[in-house]
Amino acid sequence: MREVFLVSLLFSLGFSPGLSQAQILKKPIPDKTVVLTFDDAPASHYAHVAPLLMERGFGATFFVCEFPPNHADSSKYMNWRQMQALDRMGFEVANHTHTHAPVGKLSKDEILSQIEYIEGKMDSLDMGSPVSFAYPGYSMSETVLDVLGEKEYRIARAGGSRVYDPLNDHPYLLPSWATDDTNEEVIFDALKKAKDGKVVILTLHGVPDLEHPWVNTSPELFGRYLDYLSENDFVVLSLVDLEEFIDFEEAARQLSPDFSRPLKN
Repeated sequence: MREVFLVSLLFSLGFSPGLSQAQILKKPIPDKTVVLTFDDAPASHYAHVAPLLMERGFGATFFVCEFPPNHADSSKYMNWRQMQALDRMGFEVANHTHTHAPVGKLSKDEILSQIEYIEGKMDSLDMGSPVSFAYPGYSMSETVLDVLGEKEYRIARAGGSRVYDPLNDHPYLLPSWATDDTNEEVIFDALKKAKDGKVVILTLHGVPDLEHPWVNTSPELFGRYLDYLSENDFVVLSLVDLEEFIDFEEAARQLSPDFSRPLKN
């Protein structure tokens, strides 16, 4: 808290401090800042999640992909027109690879193919270029980070069940908590950690997730999370919204990727 207070004071006085945290932080991050991210493009993101977020004025990032055609029922996933609609609603639509591929096990050319497919689909629908990436199954490698750098991605989300510290976590290894129907108490406890310049990032899958019940978050539980965030005046953003507070390019220059920290849920 003291570091954030000092940066705020220096900014208010018109100084540009030489401290690394002042270079990474454009301005102090408010307490109770939470980022909601949604993975895998299940149909419930468009039908159920987005309307509830719109009602509350909450931001969110939707990491989209196309699962292989052998999945049981394609109607359980969004189509690209629905993904485009999320973009038009003002949400961030971001890259989760073409086929939810374990990119940490792939060659550079294979990683590029997976990432560029989503970029091409988004471009064809006038959705712009994605700047955020999420590792499918938390599969990652130094090669993936190199590709993200070459492609000029600014943010990549991992796991780890810990708070995001912009002064210590590399922008390509942002930690998050993943929700399911078994860890309600853990998630409510995590939300209390959004303070002192730290951000809580949540990873959600389907609400509900009919294809992958082990990562299901029931609509009832999701509603309790949204009510809590609303009633307690949380700032609920997308990942790209964090650029109001964080210079991700500067953070990438100053911070080294640390694969020894918890990065998987």
